[in-house]
Amino acid sequence: MSYRKLEFGKTKKGEPVSLYTFTNSSRMQMKVSDLGAILVSVIVKNKYGKELDVVLGYDRVEDYEADELYLGYIVGRCANRIAGAAFELNGKTYELCKNDNGKNCNHSGPDYYGKRLWKVERIEENSITFSLFSPHMDQGYPGNVTIYTTYTLTEENEIQIEYRATPDADTLINLTNHSYFNLNGHDAGTVLDQKVWINADQYVEPNAEYLPTGRILETKGTAMDFSEPKELGRDIEADCDALRCGHGYDTSYLLKGEGYRKAATLESEKSGIKMTAYTEYPGVHLYTANFLNGETGKNGAVYPRRSAVCLELQYFPDAIHHDNFAGTICRKGETYHKKNAYRFELDV
Repeated sequence: MSYRKLEFGKTKKGEPVSLYTFTNSSRMQMKVSDLGAILVSVIVKNKYGKELDVVLGYDRVEDYEADELYLGYIVGRCANRIAGAAFELNGKTYELCKNDNGKNCNHSGPDYYGKRLWKVERIEENSITFSLFSPHMDQGYPGNVTIYTTYTLTEENEIQIEYRATPDADTLINLTNHSYFNLNGHDAGTVLDQKVWINADQYVEPNAEYLPTGRILETKGTAMDFSEPKELGRDIEADCDALRCGHGYDTSYLLKGEGYRKAATLESEKSGIKMTAYTEYPGVHLYTANFLNGETGKNGAVYPRRSAVCLELQYFPDAIHHDNFAGTICRKGETYHKKNAYRFELDV
């Protein structure tokens, strides 16, 4: 196991940005940046022994700063959507930025954590810990909090992502990694021939604004069912309210079980690569990159619509407004601690 540090560029403010590359004995690589604690690259071998970068991203810092699609970002303070860009906590209303349909808040933007320079707290041969101080009323949220994100590359070809935070006031916290995966390679085009399995038989019903209605629906017998592995493209154009709302899959699933467990798999017959996601969160948000639109990525690659899939491990969207959803409230002095992982293997 080894790592190296390289210059990645400079921010608009002139701050130097670094890229950290970790390599295990199987030659799998994980590249992360102190800009946004972004997962820039994941390189694994396909069934023919060819190395593929299976994460969409950019070659330049300025492209990440201009990005509005959250490629590889750590998203916070509260990932996903909040209705009305406001919430009430302890009898006080907090206003957030209306960056979604002009009236809701999405991923706590536009002052995203993914566009900020994180501090490197610790580096070991197979892991790196970044920290970001988020002051009281940052993005509209109460409480000072320092957020720690640790990436670890294991010899089992697993990328572990761990979050820790302890606020000094009651607040909302919902952290996730927003990587876009394509197991045929980041530049391979459509992802619709790749198969997904989700450890769930229920999903969160969305309305026309991608916000939860509060209802939990059964997947059985619907286009939303991934209880058995199925190609993403098989039902994506089905006559289904959830698919119409999201212009494809943009859906949160209620995972079975509790604790740290298997959440979902993504597999490609073409490359032979299988990715398994693990989490402690109650949900996984399946997103089929419906709003990619020909962006230019690494090595000049073009990223058309639905050329990747996100498996966002997190709490449900707008949980603060739904008593039946696991809460995103983190109390003063309480330690927020979540562990997720993506494991890669050949399934041939």
